[in-house]
This record gives sequence, C-alpha cells and structure tokens, in this order.
Amino acid sequence: MTKILMVVSGADSLTMADGTEHPTGYWAEEVAASHQVLTGAGVQVDIATPGGVRPTVDEVSLDDRGGVAEADAKGFRTYLDSLGAELAKPLTLADVSLDGYDAVYIPGGHGPMADLAKDADLGKLLIEANGSGKVVAALCHGPAALLSAIGADGGFAFAGRRLTVFTDEEENQGGTGVNTPYFVETELRKLGGDVEAGPAWASHVVVDGNLVTGQNPQSSVDTARRVLEVLGVAK
Repeated sequence: MTKILMVVSGADSLTMADGTEHPTGYWAEEVAASHQVLTGAGVQVDIATPGGVRPTVDEVSLDDRGGVAEADAKGFRTYLDSLGAELAKPLTLADVSLDGYDAVYIPGGHGPMADLAKDADLGKLLIEANGSGKVVAALCHGPAALLSAIGADGGFAFAGRRLTVFTDEEENQGGTGVNTPYFVETELRKLGGDVEAGPAWASHVVVDGNLVTGQNPQSSVDTARRVLEVLGVAK
C-alpha cells in the first residue's frame, strides 16, 4: 500500500512583526480535503506533528472570516471530527522514519511559519526524502516548511526547483498583511527557489519532478490529485 506522511503544524499562534501573538494553526480545508482525496484513492496517510502535540485548527478557516462558506465549513469540520483519534495522538515528528513512506505531504495555515519552517527534524526528513526521490508535497503556507531543509553545507535542498506557495500578493490581500513576520514567497526566492505564482485565490499547482506544491486553499484538492498522479496511484 502507498503510504504518505502528512506533517501538520503543532503551532497555535504566530508572533507577528509588531511582537503580538496571532492565533493560528492548520487550515481546515487543506488537511480535510487533502486527506479525503488521498485516502479515497486507497493511500494510507499517517499524521505527524512536532512533539506529537494535537494540532490546532485555525478557526478562521471554518467561517466567513476565511472566506469559507457555511456549508463548506460544516463539511470540513465533520471530516476533521472523523479524524479525531488520529489528530488527538499524531506521530511524533522526531521519532518518524521515512522507511515505508512514499511521500511527505505538508498542509498549510499560518502554523508552519511558526514551527515547521525551523524544525530541524523536519529539515532532515525533507532532505532525505528529496535525496531518495520520494515525493515532497506542500500546500499554501506549507512550503514554509521547506525553509527547514538546509544541508550541512548551508545549501537549500530545493534551490533551483520550480514551486509555488501562498503568494506575497495573497498575504497582503487576505492573509496577515503588513504585520506578517515574514513573507514565505520572498524567503523561498531568497534561498533560490524558482517560485511560479498563479492568479490570486485560484487553484495553481506546480510539479517539478518529485516536488509538488499548491498555492492556496483553493489548490487543496488539485494538489492531492497531482501527488497521486506522481505516485502513479489511480484516483
């Protein structure tokens, strides 16, 4: 059976540029829709977080503050409730071995900016996964986690690779705006990532070999489907 390690942020707040704490977590659609598409194709998905903590859903991703319709929010919440046992006791990221896994999949929400972007354990896993040709997938703010993939030589594991991410334009329009502590698109470009931005708030997925990235929540389903395609799993 194809197995995917879904790495979810364990953060529940993000320190903003002005030093205040902004409540955050993972984005409901990105975990729920991705998980549903992947498992619906017969893939085993194991969830891991830093420290094995129970991840926090960003409540903004479940109401109109996040541009989420009531019916959609209800569906996401119901699906997440069905994952209650898995979310309550995720794997501890530091203890995870990639043996047996075919891919690493990282959903977003602003949470990854707070913890995954600087998580050394995740950085090692991503470097290992990329070096062995396993699929590395990240969605929306999930590509912030790629920032952790700095090798012993100081080089960025994904330098020169084509990818996308929640854009600076989207961050300013409907994200945390000018108080954002750092812009993920800008940071990935600084490290040598070849960021390909699509239209704001429209599904956009970039595939570069084993690297699959989606731009925003609207890209959730398409990102998961492209991962299945790269893995050769029938939908």
